Amino acid sequence: MATGHDGLERVEEVRAWVPPDRGLRSATPEEIRAGYTTDVYFVGTRQVLAALGRQDTPVTAEIFANEAGLLAGVEEALSLLAPLPVTVEALDEGTPVVSRQVVMRIRGRYRDFGIFETALLGILASSSGWATRTREIVEAARPLPVISFGARHVHPAVASVMDRAALVGGAAGASSVLGARQAGQIPQGTMPHALILIVGDTVEAARVFDRLMPPDTPRTVLVDTFHDEAEEALRVAAALGDHLAAVRLDTPRERGGVTPHLVRELKARLSQAGFGHVGIFVSGGLTPERVVALKEAGASGFGVGSWIAGAPPLDMTMDLKEVDGRPVAKRGRIPGITPSPGLRLRLEGFSGV
Repeated sequence: MATGHDGLERVEEVRAWVPPDRGLRSATPEEIRAGYTTDVYFVGTRQVLAALGRQDTPVTAEIFANEAGLLAGVEEALSLLAPLPVTVEALDEGTPVVSRQVVMRIRGRYRDFGIFETALLGILASSSGWATRTREIVEAARPLPVISFGARHVHPAVASVMDRAALVGGAAGASSVLGARQAGQIPQGTMPHALILIVGDTVEAARVFDRLMPPDTPRTVLVDTFHDEAEEALRVAAALGDHLAAVRLDTPRERGGVTPHLVRELKARLSQAGFGHVGIFVSGGLTPERVVALKEAGASGFGVGSWIAGAPPLDMTMDLKEVDGRPVAKRGRIPGITPSPGLRLRLEGFSGV
């Protein structure tokens, strides 16, 4: 398989290629870099330009956002472009952007990077969507922490990408091992209902968890598996004492979900029993509106999954703005380079010849 910017050159190659049967359907880094995740018409474009002797035409492309949001995915996009002879300017990861704002500018021969338009837009759009959604719920929860629990809601091939974007969006941590470790963090989580169901008793599971986990792992224990949440919380608090950092509420919809009243009751009962230090960590179908209400009721932190993972992509577009040094644009757009404060030079590989 060809790699890098010397990847797919002809549509016939696409039709002849038989993907390996790996079971998992996700693209490998090698397949992405070879261009196998591109829209096929970019392969056809390469073929036509080569036939016309125009494959080495120098161009300038701009990627811009079609809506406001929080930019993410820049570092991954730069990693895709880094081996190529291109010069790239880009905004920093985590920059708030407005509609029509240029987030990246690429200069080089079209044959060297044009085939990656699909991948670049996908990287930036999906990561920015996740980061934007995370920022919304982080703002609602502020100053309380939000942990990304979204890995179970997306394909595992992109779980770490989503968690990275969530951290850019302000999440205090992420539950997936790869996502957190790639960001230099320790994965954060509590315990699953499966553990308690297999052990058969919440307190026993909590005691063994407390004994085995590293000292810096917060002891946060689910209390909605077998008994009334308040009663179970008091049992766990009595068993773990000062070791217990928080109890977690993940009451299912079938039982009404986690309500502000439940949080207030739990907080009051813990305080009255002398366990005022125990926080109340909430997860399960959270939205910014629910987070605000639960925060006001006394919650101490949130595990957010579906709200982050279900974010719509932040729509991005890539346009050619110069061809052979001449300003160009499709109808409805302004030819030439767009004034773009905030862009800074990130890669310098195009000599201009």
